[in-house]
Amino acid sequence: MAIIVNLDVMMAKRKISSSELSEKIGISMANLSILKTNKGKAIRFSTLDAICKVLDCQPRRYFRVER
Repeated sequence: MAIIVNLDVMMAKRKISSSELSEKIGISMANLSILKTNKGKAIRFSTLDAICKVLDCQPRRYFRVER
């Protein structure tokens, strides 16, 4: 089972750049890139909450489970 992150899709829909999102949520561009490319092993709830607030969406919008 794999969890796929669709963060880049949500960012495109909201017309927000990686640099703008990383600044607003308080993480580095490198860490945001890791999330966007599905290379991350974990995400802090505080980061998840910040992404949800900035993109105005629920977590289910940018995570997908593949079996």
